[in-house]
Amino acid sequence: MPELRKDPVIKRWVIIATERSKRPHDFKREKEEIKAGFCPFDYGNEHTTPPEIFAFRPPDTGPDTPGWWVRVVPNKFPALNPELEIERYGVGMYDAMTGFGFHEVIVETPDHFATLATLDYKQVQEVVWAYKIRYNQLKKDERIKYILIFKNHGKDAGASLQHPHSQLIALPIVPKRVEEELNGSKEYFEYKERCVFCDIIREEKRDKERIIEENEFFIAFAPFASRFPFETWILSKKHNHDFGDITEEEVKYFAKILKNILYRIYIALDNPPYNMMIHTAPANGEGKKYYHWHIEIVPRLTKVAGFEWGSGFYINPTPPEDAAKFLREVEIKEE
Repeated sequence: MPELRKDPVIKRWVIIATERSKRPHDFKREKEEIKAGFCPFDYGNEHTTPPEIFAFRPPDTGPDTPGWWVRVVPNKFPALNPELEIERYGVGMYDAMTGFGFHEVIVETPDHFATLATLDYKQVQEVVWAYKIRYNQLKKDERIKYILIFKNHGKDAGASLQHPHSQLIALPIVPKRVEEELNGSKEYFEYKERCVFCDIIREEKRDKERIIEENEFFIAFAPFASRFPFETWILSKKHNHDFGDITEEEVKYFAKILKNILYRIYIALDNPPYNMMIHTAPANGEGKKYYHWHIEIVPRLTKVAGFEWGSGFYINPTPPEDAAKFLREVEIKEE
């Protein structure tokens, strides 16, 4: 029967519509063909992007030339401009400010036809290192209040280019979605003197039904109040509020579980479009005791319609327990 479930962090309710229950093969969609042709992120086209910010490349190669294996460049069509001065102002009763911020692209591999799911573990580690390096560099800018690292995979998830890439946007404000998590986790901590995310990990390990995979440092599971079918979270087992503090050893384990989860989704759901977001604490370090950085992966299998927009509820036709089971059953070939 249908069930309403409450997210313990931000107290959002979702409907698990068991009578509409869907298995992986029920999400029929037109498969997106990966096309060749000109791509600014391919080898030899480095001159067509804005000047390189950072890259992993041999020491005998120069910026904006071939040879790299991970490359970071400014977004050619940025949402924000780092050259603007921050200025807040009113427009009648409304609040506004200049569009200051940074918008960067992390090109994950020279291979136009690869995905994070199909790259080897070493290459995914290099991508995670690029995330960490740029995150920590931008966090030093006192004007920056929040840094969001995210990935849009597939046209239906908002990707305008097929070449494997992630993005980073550094903001002069903390996003509302993150503020909701901060406020919810702070309220939980003040009442129970425990981190809500650490309690979630303990509950998932006790229940076991929603766990997809875990290793020494990280755990991946379908959240109890999943908004979307096959939504997956990855959390550090060690309490830490700041993604930028991830250690060298943790990078290896994080890259492994991240690649494995994306591979499970790739196989079980036939390479669906998805959005991936790293939620971490604000740049000022707020939430050290009560917040817990994590990654959220949302396959784009259903549409958000009138009820969702009007109510704030989400309707999920695949119980997270079923989703976790389907993903666990995908065979992982260790490299």
